Amino acid sequence: MRMADKFQGKVAKDSVQELMYRSLYNVGGTQFVIPDQPKKGTLEYEPSIDYESKLKELELSENGILFLKIRYFISTLINNENKEIKKIIDDKEKRISSIKNIISNYFKNKKSEDILKLKVTSQGKEETLALIGSKGKQGDPKVVKVGNLEFTLSYGSKVYTLPFSIQLNDFIAEKYPGTENSYSSYESKVTVKDTTEKFDARIYMNNILDHKGFRFFQASFDPDEKGTVLSVNHDFWGTTITYIGYFLLFFCMMALLFTKHSRFADLKRKLENVKRKKEKLLTIVVLFCFFTGFSQNHPHTTPKMNYLDSILHYKVPKKQAEEFGRLVIQDAGGRMKPINTFSSELLRKVSHSNDFNGMNPDQVFLSMKQFPFAWIEVPLIYIKTGNDSIRKIIGADKGQKLIPFKKFFDDKGNYKLSPYLEEAYKTANPNQFEKDFVETDKKVNLMNSALFGSILKIYPVPNDKNNKWLSNVELSHATGTALDTIKTAFPYYLESLMIGSKTKDYTMANTMRNGIETYQKKFGKAVRPSDKKIDYEILYNKYDVFQKLPYWYLTIAALMMLFTIIQIFKEKKWLSVTVNVLHVIVGLLFATHTLGLIARWYISGHAPWSNAYEAIVYVSWATMFFGLAFDRKSKLTVASAAFVTAMILTAAYANWIDPEIANLQPVLNSYWLMIHVAVIVASYGPFALGMILGFVSLVLIFFTNEKNKAKMELNIKEITYINEMALTVGLVMLTIGNFLGGQWANESWGRYWGWDPKETWALISIMVYAFVIHARFVPSLRNSWIFNLMAMYAFVSILFTYYGVNFHLVGLHSYASGEAKSLSWIWMTLGGMSFIGAISYPMYYKYYKK
Repeated sequence: MRMADKFQGKVAKDSVQELMYRSLYNVGGTQFVIPDQPKKGTLEYEPSIDYESKLKELELSENGILFLKIRYFISTLINNENKEIKKIIDDKEKRISSIKNIISNYFKNKKSEDILKLKVTSQGKEETLALIGSKGKQGDPKVVKVGNLEFTLSYGSKVYTLPFSIQLNDFIAEKYPGTENSYSSYESKVTVKDTTEKFDARIYMNNILDHKGFRFFQASFDPDEKGTVLSVNHDFWGTTITYIGYFLLFFCMMALLFTKHSRFADLKRKLENVKRKKEKLLTIVVLFCFFTGFSQNHPHTTPKMNYLDSILHYKVPKKQAEEFGRLVIQDAGGRMKPINTFSSELLRKVSHSNDFNGMNPDQVFLSMKQFPFAWIEVPLIYIKTGNDSIRKIIGADKGQKLIPFKKFFDDKGNYKLSPYLEEAYKTANPNQFEKDFVETDKKVNLMNSALFGSILKIYPVPNDKNNKWLSNVELSHATGTALDTIKTAFPYYLESLMIGSKTKDYTMANTMRNGIETYQKKFGKAVRPSDKKIDYEILYNKYDVFQKLPYWYLTIAALMMLFTIIQIFKEKKWLSVTVNVLHVIVGLLFATHTLGLIARWYISGHAPWSNAYEAIVYVSWATMFFGLAFDRKSKLTVASAAFVTAMILTAAYANWIDPEIANLQPVLNSYWLMIHVAVIVASYGPFALGMILGFVSLVLIFFTNEKNKAKMELNIKEITYINEMALTVGLVMLTIGNFLGGQWANESWGRYWGWDPKETWALISIMVYAFVIHARFVPSLRNSWIFNLMAMYAFVSILFTYYGVNFHLVGLHSYASGEAKSLSWIWMTLGGMSFIGAISYPMYYKYYKK
C-alpha cells in the first residue's frame, strides 16, 4: 500500500518489479516500510565545547558589570536558539543569576562521551571505526569484518560483579552557610547486604567503607544531588604490605638523624670541631656587601579633596565604627566573619592601603553605605604604575595611581574595560597588559559590590536549612518571617548615625546595631562565630603581623649582619652584646610569627597551610625555625635565615596572593591536612635556608685572600656543614611527606599515585636533592664550591613544585587560586645563581682547590 494515495497492489512471484519507497509491504504477515533510498557515507565526530570552563567564566561576571561578556557568551555558544535566554536578557536585576542558571541547566546533560578511533588491519585489508564510551559506562560493542575475520570491539569500563550488594539510602551534600555550590562535605548513607550480614555505613571524603577487602570511596555525585558515585578497589594485601613498607621507610629515615654513625651525626661532629678551631683563632669574615633593593608598596599619600570634604562632611566616630565592625556577615564562600574583616580586605585590595583620608576601614565602609554615589567620585581604585593603557582607555591622567569608580563607565553606563576582558580572562598565560586588566577588573567588581551589591549579608533567614543570610538588597519582597521587620534596621541605623553626628547622641544608632546583633544571635546562632572568636579576628586584622614581620625581620637581619662584620675587625664587648640582643630580638620575632599562625588557626578553624598565602607564611616560619634550631650560636646562620624569611614573607603579599581566610575544600577537611601538608611544606624551610647559606658561602669564597684564607676556610666549612645538615633534614621531611601524601591519596581516592603535577614535581625535587647530598661520592664534585652552588640550583625545583605547579599547571593539588605567570623567573633565578658561581670560582680555584 502506497502511503501517499492509499494505492494498493501485489508483488508478483518470480519477477523483478520496481521497489516503491514510503510504501507498506506485507510479506507473510511481516510488515515493513523503506522510507527513502539509502545513502552511503561516513559518520564523523567533532570535539565538543567545554561548557564547564565557559560557565566558569561567568563566575567572573558579578553584579552585572560584565553583562556584555555574558551576551557575547550566549550568542557565541548557542546562537540565540534558546528563546528563554533572549527573553530574560534585558531584565536588569535578574539577568546575571538567571542566565547562569539557565545556561547551567541547558548544558547540564550535554556532556559528551569519549571516542576512540581504531584502524583494524588483517589479511592485507583494513577498516577504520570509532568506538564510543566513557569512564563508568560499559561501551556498546561494534562488529567489523576484515578479510575473513570478524572482530567485536568495545570501549568503556569493564564490569565486575561484587559478592555483595550496596543500597543507597540517602546522599547528603552539605554546603557552606548560604551557598549554592560551595560544598563543605558530601556523604553517602548506604546499607551493605551480604549473605551472612546486613549493616549500615557512611561513606564520605577521607572516610571509606571497607568490607571483605573491598574499599569504597566517595568519588563524586550527580548534579541533582540525588545519586552518588563511589570508586572501589580490592587490594587488601597490597595495601597492608605497602603501609608496612611506608612505616619502615619513615622509621629508617628518621633514624638517620639520630643514630651515632650516620652522615648527619658525622656532620655534627665536624661542626663541633670547626667551632673549637674558631675559638682558638680570631674569626674574620670579609666585608659582606649587604645591599637590599627591597620592593614594597609604601602607603601612598591621598591628595586633599575639597569636594570630598564637602560631600562626606563627617566621619563616623571610631567607637561607632568599631561596634559596626563586630557585626557578622556571610561571604560568597559561606564563611562567617565580622564586617571588620571585609572592610579591611576591601580597602587593602582596592586602594592598596590600610586607611583612607584619615578613616580606618570600618569608617570607610560605613561612609560608602551612607553615600554610595559620593564614593563613585572618590579616587580610590589603585592602578600600579608602568601601564598607562588602562588610564588611556578610561580617560585618567597619565601616572595617576588612584582612580574614581565613575571613571570606568561612560555616560550611558557601559563598562569601558569590557571589550578587553574576554581575551584577558580566557588566556592561559596572560601577558602583563592582560594581567593588569584582570587585576583592575577585580577591584572594580569588589568596589561595585561594596557600594551597590549584596555583599552585606547580615540577616540570617529564620529556620533556613542551609543557614542562608541575606542583605537589604535581597529583601525587596515580604517573606512572612522576622526578616520583614529587621530589614529596616540597617537603613535606620545609617540614618541614626547621620542624626547622631549632629546631636552627638548615638543612642538610637546603638539600639539599631544592637538589634541586628541580637537578631543574628537568635536566628543565626548555628553558624555565627562566638564573641571571643570575633574579638580575636578583629585583633588579627588590626595588628596584621604578617604584613609587618618582613620589615622587622629584614631590619634586624641587616643590623645583625652589619654588627657581626664590624665585630670581626674590632673585638669589642658592646658589639658582642649588641649582636646577642639582636639575636634575642630575632627569637622574639619568631615567637610573634608563631603566635600569628596560632591565631589564624583558631580563627579559621583549620591548620593554617591550606592555600597559597598560608603556605608561604608557614614556609617562612619553618625557615626561621630551622635557622634557629640548627645552630643558635652561628650569628651568620641566624641572620641569613631571618633575611630569607623576610623575602619569603614579602612574597605572601605579592599581587597574585590573596590573604583572605577561606573555607576548606572537602578533600582538605581532614586530619591529613595537618600531617601531610605540615611535613611536606615545612621541608621547604630547610631547603630555603640551604639556598641562602649556599649563597653566603660563595660570597665568602669570593672575598677570600691570602691574609684571611685560614679564617675564611673555617667559616665556609661551618656554613657548608650546616647547609648539608639542613638539606638532609629537608630531604627526609620531603620524602616522608610525599609518601604520607600517597597514603592520603589512597584514603581519599583509592590510589597512591596519579602522576598529578604536584606529585610528579615533589618526586623530581626528591631526586634533585638526593643527588646534591650524595654528590660527594663523585670525586670531581667533592668540594664546597660545587656543593653550595648545587644547593642554590636545587631550590629552583622547590620553587616550581610550589609556585610553578600552582600557577602554571592544573591538577588535583591546585587548591590555591591564582593567575598563570610568565616562566621568565626561572631563567632569571638560574642566571643570577650562575653569575654568583662564576665570579666565585676563580677564588675557589686559587685558594681552596687541592
